[in-house]
Amino acid sequence: MPPRIPVPSRYGVSSLCFRSLTPSSNARLPITAVANAATMAQRRKHKDPYALAQAKQRKDANLSRRAELQEERKKALGDPVRGITTPFLESFDDVGGSTIIIDAKSASDGAEGVEIRSADNVLNHFLKPSELEASIKHSQTLTEPIVDKVRDAADPVLEATAKKRHEEAHARATTAMARIVSLANASQKDKTRANVRRCIETFGRHNTDQTLEPRLQPNPSTLGGVPLPEKTPRAGPDTGSSEVQIAILTAKIRVLANQLEMKGGKKDKINKRNLRVMVHKRQKLLRYLRTKERGGDRWQHLVNTLGLSEGTWQGEISL
Repeated sequence: MPPRIPVPSRYGVSSLCFRSLTPSSNARLPITAVANAATMAQRRKHKDPYALAQAKQRKDANLSRRAELQEERKKALGDPVRGITTPFLESFDDVGGSTIIIDAKSASDGAEGVEIRSADNVLNHFLKPSELEASIKHSQTLTEPIVDKVRDAADPVLEATAKKRHEEAHARATTAMARIVSLANASQKDKTRANVRRCIETFGRHNTDQTLEPRLQPNPSTLGGVPLPEKTPRAGPDTGSSEVQIAILTAKIRVLANQLEMKGGKKDKINKRNLRVMVHKRQKLLRYLRTKERGGDRWQHLVNTLGLSEGTWQGEISL
């Protein structure tokens, strides 16, 4: 058999081998004009100003419709972070009105003691107005000038001067103590701690059990005659129930949201993540409480007081 001599196809010379070659899978496919026609049509479309204007008009209409749907959905569900503004929710900013400087009044003769006024009985350093008032009254008694028992040798002018000086010093001390314990001069950490105490007293079950209807108990017939286990008596205030945790998270979320809205808040990536984590944690607790309470009094009391909209527990929250 004579050898085959490979000849380049570009010289236009046919192969000298007369053996029939089997078609390979890598053989070149014939070029069709359909692909070229589609490509040319697309090129003409992108160059046609009328077609470009029509495409831009359709895109603008779609974007505007999408924005309208998002706005309607946002209004229907509400803000997933702040919810609906309520008086109790606004009181988180000034700790129930306690950020106003406390008015300290002392009687001229010291008989009526000192009057300390504060909203919601919330003071800094875990103090109560009654405790502060009793302490100031006790200090006034201890520091008042001693009156001479022998009245023949007593000087009324010196006694009056000492008494007046003592009253002025006591008034200054009372004002200083009132400013120290006022939350107006406290840090944000102290204000948050005071708000946590207010949430525990407002939503804690040690207080709400006396005013709200309990959850409906299951039918005994469905339990097969097995009695329900007795609940362990609560020791101390309620700090771990779902409604208390939701209220505490709402107070912290409001503080963090206000901080991120300030100048430079957009660059605070760490607090943005902290806000997202707290919002999602509150969403899980709300779903759990809604399933357990079945729209009972606890659920209605929590939602109406904190202004929680459907957007805080329904759907996907993306911040």
